This record gives sequence, C-alpha cells and structure tokens, in this order.
Amino acid sequence: MKRLWLLGLLCAALLGCWELGDALPCFDKQYEYKGRCCNRCQPGEKLVSECSKTEDSVCARCESGHYQQSWTKEKHCTPHDICESNAGLIVKMEGNATHNTVCQCRAGTHCSDTSCQTCVENQPCQLGSGFVAAKALDRMSSPCEPCAEGTFSNVSSKTEPCHPWTSCEEKGLVVKVKGTNSSDVICELAGRSSLSVLIPIAAAIVTCLVGVCIYCLLPALTPAPVQIKAGKPGENPDTQQPMEQDENVLPVQETLLRGQPVAQEDGKESRISEQEIV
Repeated sequence: MKRLWLLGLLCAALLGCWELGDALPCFDKQYEYKGRCCNRCQPGEKLVSECSKTEDSVCARCESGHYQQSWTKEKHCTPHDICESNAGLIVKMEGNATHNTVCQCRAGTHCSDTSCQTCVENQPCQLGSGFVAAKALDRMSSPCEPCAEGTFSNVSSKTEPCHPWTSCEEKGLVVKVKGTNSSDVICELAGRSSLSVLIPIAAAIVTCLVGVCIYCLLPALTPAPVQIKAGKPGENPDTQQPMEQDENVLPVQETLLRGQPVAQEDGKESRISEQEIV
C-alpha cells in the first residue's frame, strides 16, 4: 500500500514537470490562450474576442466615461470616478480613455480620509502659518504649515499661503526692519538710515548748546534790585523835597491881627478895615 502511494506521488510530479515545460513563452504584451500567444489590447481599449489560428485578438475603444490605462486582456473598461459636488468635490482633471477623472476638494476644504470621497472644511491657518495646497491634495488632515525663513503670513485664512518677504535690494532700498514669519520686511531709502541716526544726535547737541547759552546769559539779563535810602522816622519816602524858591517871588511878611498872623506881600500897604479892627 505504501508503494502505491509513492508511485502516485512520483507520477504527479512528472506530469507537472511536463506541463510546465510545454508552456508557451509569450511576451509581456501577450497572453496565452488555448496553446497560443494572443496580443493584449493597448491602453484605452478592451478585448472583444481572443485570437484564433487565423485571426489576431480583436479590440475596441473604451466607451465614453470609461478608461483602460494599461495593456489588457479584459473585456470591460473601468468607469471614471464621479466628483460628487454634494461631498465637496470638484473635477481637477477630466478623464479620458486612458486615464481616470481626478477629483479634488473645493478651496477651503480637504479630504476627510485617504479615499477622499468626502471633504471637510479647513481650520484657519493662524498668523505665521500658511495654507499648503499640496498637503490638501495629498489628503493631509491639516493643510497648514509654519512659514519658512524668508516668508510670512499676517492673516488667519483657510486658503492664503505664506508669501515671500519683499526684496528691498530689487527696489534699490535697504532693510529698515527685518521680516518675521508673521510680518513683511520694512524698506527705506539708503540715505535715510544714516539721517535717522544723525538727526537725533544733532538735535541733542543743539539743545545742549541753547541750554548753556541761556544759563550764561541769564545773570546779565536780570535787572539789579533798587536800593531805597533810609530817611527820618515818620518821613514818607514818597514826599517830594520842596523846590527852591523862585527868585521873582516876593517875600511875604506876616502881620498879627488880634493875635493871628496875616500874610502880606512886601511893598504893599497893609490896610485893615475898621470893621476888622472893631
């Protein structure tokens, strides 16, 4: 019994070797059919009938909305993908007989998963980060990326990328303030940078000189205090001194009348009315 089992195993091995040796060596763009090598259909076509002893393989163009991207022996073409607008998809590239339709998410959205059958809204990229379209197309969960050196983003946006810094050299200017990942470079004229330093220094020097001049001239401009001569006690300093008597003024003689002095000019007669005497 054991010998029969070994004999059967040996026959099976020999039969397999015979079949392998009898296989036809067909080329890459051919396939074996009933002991013959038939040609495959080229990209954009499908197989209608296999080859025979007298005829080659019969192929036909893929129908509209279908494609075949490789050499094939298949009798059906693959239908194009449909970009569903309700899912947030739009057509990036129309399909043809050899390529499938390429869909992508609308601006401001990205694929929800690797199959990209639906889209979800992007989270706004913060200041200093920009939207990277390639990451959205590659079905990345976050299409935002920090701005690299030499670029900036000063807005929070779902679609704005990082922008390059302004080139001051191209405009014939010099850098006044260096840019950051959230602000652009600030340029200025080449001579203005030195003036911005010299003007404050000159102003400070002028201010110091004016202060020194005012300090030196202040004592000369201040009036001297008025000295008041001390007088006799009880004497009013504002009282004017009596003016010298005019030479033309005649002397006045005093005459007593009933014990009271009466002034009389010299040279005039002194007449007193009798009524006054009585």
